[in-house]
Amino acid sequence: MVARFLPNPCPLRPAPNCAKIRLSSSEMGHHAETPFDNIESSHEYVSLLAEAIAEALLDVEADIALADADGATRRREALQVVSFNLTKLKSQMSSSRRILNDLRTLRRLLLDERHSQQALHVAPEK
Repeated sequence: MVARFLPNPCPLRPAPNCAKIRLSSSEMGHHAETPFDNIESSHEYVSLLAEAIAEALLDVEADIALADADGATRRREALQVVSFNLTKLKSQMSSSRRILNDLRTLRRLLLDERHSQQALHVAPEK
């Protein structure tokens, strides 16, 4: 059984006990229990959610056109509010994807830096 730790308040600076688990969780065969166990799975989840929102937005736009053709003013206005909120949500998902991508990139840079520094300290003296 893999030990579970409380979330680190600073994801860019892994806690000493969590660093090894975070680095090698995929190598150890650890499968994510939730879509938010790591940055990669969170990024994938947010991407899938953004796709679903885009599809829903297309459906709502088609419904708006139908309501407009039928002369259903109240229905059209309600669907326009739905469209507005879906558009905001789509924008937020896009922003979340970019933030997760930035975090993933920064983590890789920081961890590669740390591995390089550790390699220098462990390198045999000549």
